[in-house]
Amino acid sequence: MVSQWASLTSAEQSAMLGISGLNAAQADHMIENTVGVYALPMGVATNFLVNGKDVLIPMVIEEPSVVAAVSNAARLFREGGGFVTGSDDPIMIGQIQLLDLPDVYVAAGAVMAQKQQLLAEVNALGGSIVERGGGARDLQVRLLPQTPVGAMLIVHLLYDAQDAMGANAVNTAVEYLAPQIESITGGRAHLRILSNLTDQRKARAEGVIPISALADDPIEAERTARGVIEAWAFADADPYRAATHNKGIMNGIDAVVIATGNDWRAVEAGAHAYAARDGQYRSLTRYWIDEANRLHGWIELPLAVGIVGGATRVHPTAQVALKILGVDSAQSLAEICAAVGLAQNFAAIRALATEGIQRGHMRMHARQIAMAAGATGMDVMRVVEQMIDENNIRPERARAIVQALKGQ
Repeated sequence: MVSQWASLTSAEQSAMLGISGLNAAQADHMIENTVGVYALPMGVATNFLVNGKDVLIPMVIEEPSVVAAVSNAARLFREGGGFVTGSDDPIMIGQIQLLDLPDVYVAAGAVMAQKQQLLAEVNALGGSIVERGGGARDLQVRLLPQTPVGAMLIVHLLYDAQDAMGANAVNTAVEYLAPQIESITGGRAHLRILSNLTDQRKARAEGVIPISALADDPIEAERTARGVIEAWAFADADPYRAATHNKGIMNGIDAVVIATGNDWRAVEAGAHAYAARDGQYRSLTRYWIDEANRLHGWIELPLAVGIVGGATRVHPTAQVALKILGVDSAQSLAEICAAVGLAQNFAAIRALATEGIQRGHMRMHARQIAMAAGATGMDVMRVVEQMIDENNIRPERARAIVQALKGQ
């Protein structure tokens, strides 16, 4: 069905099935000391309606219940019209650290006086991103007058990465600029590197759920909506809860980022830094009930992802994932990731606010327990069903059932 949806060729189907995906020869050119390849399950989340368009979401993740939970949450948001998303221009930030300055304030003024010339010189380097209309857009200065090693001036290069993630282009640009800025300021350029706090490149998603969709009983539906808001308020006020709350968001976002061959570590770093932007680590989502008695969910976070360059164009399965998504720009991909993060978060806090997280999770986890106990083929579901019937989803019980089946 997915192949029909995305018009996958036979070669693309083979890549998705693991028959002809990333091979050892390709892997050997991607990283050092390659000794093999490592596979993870790819699932597809359903029910997503994003900006009026149906979308299937490829997700690469090893944790059970994530794909099922996000699909169910998307179904509820669909009843309220689906997700409405938006995003900033794909602006990345490169940093140049300047030390040993006679006067950081004078140095900052000198850099800004040469801003237009410096930007023009960066763009004169050319490259595929500049050819597509991207490149250097602005220079900013940040003063750090008191650090353990003295005063610093930090120069920020704002760079439009277009449909790439942009790390290599940004790093090349700041390394090129550093000697010139040294000459302008009389200081010493030390670190020259992009920032993963890409707060100029955020994506956001919003959706509504009719409260009546949360439960058949109106009282229970109201209680569930109130419970979701109370759970969110806990995360927004307490960093210990917020860490787990935001981890649930990243369950969904990371799975899409990995599926499409993007840098999930960079996305994680940016998300968590952004969550602490006001000095306290908080929730990346927000929930409220509007005048029409509908539950609103909203998310915003930095999302630096690309659809060109890097592993997205090297890994065969990543290319298939992008084709399934049907995205035509990095911004579209980022917006879909934001919608997935919101749906994943809602699924988790709804479960926590009602029956608890373990009931549904353990039912999904039962399959892994059965396989770890030695069940194969049709016996996996036999073991799962018996453990669920007994309400005893434990490794030792799985082993006993497997042994009994073998005896039969």
